[in-house]
Amino acid sequence: MTVIDILKDLIAIPSVVGTPNDAIVDGIRGVLEGAGVRVRVLPGPEGDRFNLFATIGPAMVPGYVLSGHMDVVPASEPDWTSDPFQLRADGNRLYGRGTSDMKGFIAAALAALPALTAAPLARPIHFAFTYDEEAGCQGAPHLLPHLPDLCAPPLGVIVGEPSGLRAIRAHKGKAAARLTVRGRSGHSSRPDQGLNAIHAMADALTAAVTQAGRLTQGPLDSVFEPPYSSLQVGTIQGGLAVNIIPDACTAEFEARAIAGVDPTTLLEPVREAAVRLEERGFAVDWTQTSTYPALFLAARSPLARLLEELTGQEPLAAVSYGTEAGLYQTAGIDAIICGPGDIARAHRPNEHILVEELNACQSMIEALGQRCRL
Repeated sequence: MTVIDILKDLIAIPSVVGTPNDAIVDGIRGVLEGAGVRVRVLPGPEGDRFNLFATIGPAMVPGYVLSGHMDVVPASEPDWTSDPFQLRADGNRLYGRGTSDMKGFIAAALAALPALTAAPLARPIHFAFTYDEEAGCQGAPHLLPHLPDLCAPPLGVIVGEPSGLRAIRAHKGKAAARLTVRGRSGHSSRPDQGLNAIHAMADALTAAVTQAGRLTQGPLDSVFEPPYSSLQVGTIQGGLAVNIIPDACTAEFEARAIAGVDPTTLLEPVREAAVRLEERGFAVDWTQTSTYPALFLAARSPLARLLEELTGQEPLAAVSYGTEAGLYQTAGIDAIICGPGDIARAHRPNEHILVEELNACQSMIEALGQRCRL
């Protein structure tokens, strides 16, 4: 099968984040086992979602991991000009949800199997494909504890997020939380008899805005755009009608942290403001919904030099979006981002990838296989 044939099959499986993913796991597993590759399917605690790990070569020799996520964001945008879950070709463009983010990378890895299995590898190449990355890297933390039983400590992880096939050495970390404030309903003409949850939420919102402004002052790291950590209120919901005292209000907060800063600590002033509302009779529910650490790989690390040789381009210092790479680094494994496609096309209608981008990624993986024979 060609890389386009494989991508077509992957796109046809609508593996939307937060939904069961057994169909895409079974499809990928079939391709791998058809090539004689050892596969482990690792269930997550949800019971209907799975990570997949496969090894080509001697598992207990240090090698390299190709990491990708199997889930995609929903494709409910009205501006799609074709079925987002049917691959459509238009010249050298291939349209479909997940083409760039990031089934294109998975397709390239699977298309490279004949070259990777053609001769024995002295160092292994592993495939680590995860679920629910788009929900804040939910699947990878359930894969990482299994690695010591699956393989020797890897020399490095290549996370195939869309980067124009230029390696990226660093990204920001992220933490997100949901706050629900519950008060007491009543008629708006008697505010003295109710507890207005939206008014109370204003304290947490003020804390968030204040913290966001404070973060612009530093610490700073010029490799990122912007060069500081950030915080925002992403959603807010509450109230039923203008003449009813709202008894509940929910808001979601997100922090993004430069390397060296724990993103969960950036939300602490908001959480503290929420807890203080309990003194005024409000019930408060603070739930951390996702978190992953920043990535920072040294410019002259062996993995960065390897990717520079494989791609012919000096790695880019940093990006502001996040990936699973920081989780691998926190687990003690060097990680770097490098994959086909463009992040600017992701999470948008008419997402696409170029045929030459897929071919170049397949060639890069095959070249990595050649090095693992040395």
